[in-house]
Amino acid sequence: MSVMQETALAAPLDPGKEVTATRKPLSRSGLVWLRLKRMPRFWIGITVVVFIVLWAFIGPFLYPYGITDRDPLNMGMGPTLLHWFGTNSIGQDIYAQTLSGLQKSLVIGFVAGPAATLIAAIVGSTAGYLGGWVDRVIQWFILLLLVIPAFFLFILLSPLIKGLSWVVLMFYIALFSWMIMAQVVRSQTRSLRNRDFVRAARYMGMPTRTILGRHIIPNMASLLIIDATLGVVSAIMSETALSYFGFGIQKPDVSLGTLLADGTAAAVTRPWLFVFPAMVLIVLLFAISLVGDALRDAIDPTSGMNRD
Repeated sequence: MSVMQETALAAPLDPGKEVTATRKPLSRSGLVWLRLKRMPRFWIGITVVVFIVLWAFIGPFLYPYGITDRDPLNMGMGPTLLHWFGTNSIGQDIYAQTLSGLQKSLVIGFVAGPAATLIAAIVGSTAGYLGGWVDRVIQWFILLLLVIPAFFLFILLSPLIKGLSWVVLMFYIALFSWMIMAQVVRSQTRSLRNRDFVRAARYMGMPTRTILGRHIIPNMASLLIIDATLGVVSAIMSETALSYFGFGIQKPDVSLGTLLADGTAAAVTRPWLFVFPAMVLIVLLFAISLVGDALRDAIDPTSGMNRD
C-alpha cells in the first residue's frame, strides 16, 4: 500500500469549479512513525518502559521503607501487605531495594547506551571520512580494544575504582561498548563521502566537523537510533553482570545485580529474594527490546515488517 498523506485544499470561491485534492508525500520521520503506529509490539514495549520509569522514580516516595531501613520483627519474611516483596535476613525491605537498583539500571542504561553510540558515530565517521593514516590509527585502536575483553579489563581495574561512585561504572560501560558500531559507521561513511552532496560541501570549503555533523552522521541517523536503543539493553545487562560478580556497584549501595547475587543462594529456600529482582530485570529488558525491534522494522521494512 502506498504511504501518502491526503490533504484537502480550501474550497474555491467559484462553486462551479471542482474541488481538487492533492497528496503530499510523507517525510522519512513521518513514514517511520506511521509504521510504528501499526506495530502492537511497539506500543506494548513503550508503555511498559514508561510505566517502569515512573514506577522506579516515583514509587519510593509512595512507600514507607528505604533501602537501609530494617524491620526486626519481620526478618526473612515473604511478601506481605507490609513488605510487598518481602524482607531479607536482616529485615531490609526488598521492594525498596529493588526500586533503588532499578533506578541505577535505568540511569546507566539510558546514559551509557546512547553515549556509546555517540562515540561510535564520531570515531567511525572520522575514520571513514578522512581515511589515510587517521583511518589506520583508529582502526588499530579499535581492533586493540576488541581484542582485550572489557569484562576482564574491568576486573583488573576494579581495585583502583572500588569505592568510587557508580557513575564511574556507567562511563566505563560506555567507553567499552562502541567499537563494533564504530566499524559499521566507518563502512557507511566510506560509501557516503563520495556522494554529490558531500563533495559539494567540501568544495564550498566547509570544515570536516561541519560535513560530518550536517551531512554524514544525519544520513546514518536511523542506524544510530536503533543502536542507541539496543545499547540501553546491553548497558543494563553489563551493569547487572558486573555487579552480580562483585565488580560493579558495591554495598551498602544496591543494584539489580547485587540483589540477584544475594538472592541466588536462597533461590530455593526464600525465592522472593531472587525472583522479584529477576522478574523486574527481565520485564525491563524485554520491553526495551520490543521498542528496539519495532524501530528496526519501521526504519528498514525489509527486516521483518510482516511479523505484526
